[in-house]
Amino acid sequence: MYDLARTRLTTVRDCLRFAVSRFNAAGLSFGHGTDNAFDEAAYLVLATLQLPLDQLEPYLDAVLLPQELDTVVSAIQRRAEERVPVAYITREAFLGDYRFYVDERVIVPRSFIAELLRDDALLPWIEEPELVHRALDLCTGSGCLAILLADAFPDAEIDAVDLSSDALDVAELNVADYNLGERIDLVDGDLFEPLAGETYDLIISNPPYVDAHSVEELPQEYLHEPELALGSGEDGLDVTRRILAQASQFLNPLGVLVVEIGHNRDALEAAYPQLPFVWLDTSAGDGFVFLLTREMLVEAGL
Repeated sequence: MYDLARTRLTTVRDCLRFAVSRFNAAGLSFGHGTDNAFDEAAYLVLATLQLPLDQLEPYLDAVLLPQELDTVVSAIQRRAEERVPVAYITREAFLGDYRFYVDERVIVPRSFIAELLRDDALLPWIEEPELVHRALDLCTGSGCLAILLADAFPDAEIDAVDLSSDALDVAELNVADYNLGERIDLVDGDLFEPLAGETYDLIISNPPYVDAHSVEELPQEYLHEPELALGSGEDGLDVTRRILAQASQFLNPLGVLVVEIGHNRDALEAAYPQLPFVWLDTSAGDGFVFLLTREMLVEAGL
């Protein structure tokens, strides 16, 4: 059926229409960079053809060479039939204007913390970027948030920790792409375990936070991602609990902790009624990322 499609598709427009139809017919789930079939199709076609991602219109009626057509149709079919996240097909993902290399060794970058590292979103807890001299990214994965940290706080030296050596291999590629090897130290280990004696002005983390029920209900696309980077116990808070239990020991006076926890706000507040969580505004609302200072943690007995 789809070999026949190859003989009838000739232009970028044809491939775009074919991709949208295939994605809709397959009932794909989106969420790894786009949220609908058209945007996903446009990105996949343009990226596969190595065309500018913001210039679809000028190329719509361009006639593809046979080899180009085979490459595009193969990518479309892989997305539709295997339900592989598009980022793993193109080997790239974006957070805002930042591009990162990704493959199946890391979760596809997506984090509300990326928004909060721009536009003074951490005021008044961090009044000036120059006040952050040391920062830590726990569960760094592809290294994307560590790289954004380096950009947001140009005077900071950054440690980026992950339990997966495979993930750190990917992070090393991205750190090198941004020429940040002298400022970002990639550390192999389990949360704070390899950091004895270190302290930081800012700690961020986008840890695993999917609860057990939600893990069972995840669309197939998400099952291509490392399981270690998704689930975190029955209520999704196992890793977050460990971070809260130790963070004050690794924060300097007036130091700040920022953690993303998905849809677990109610469960977290119920588990820690003594903590005055500050919920930060993101594009999805104010229930996904919390902030605590060292002093808040210490006063709560943590």
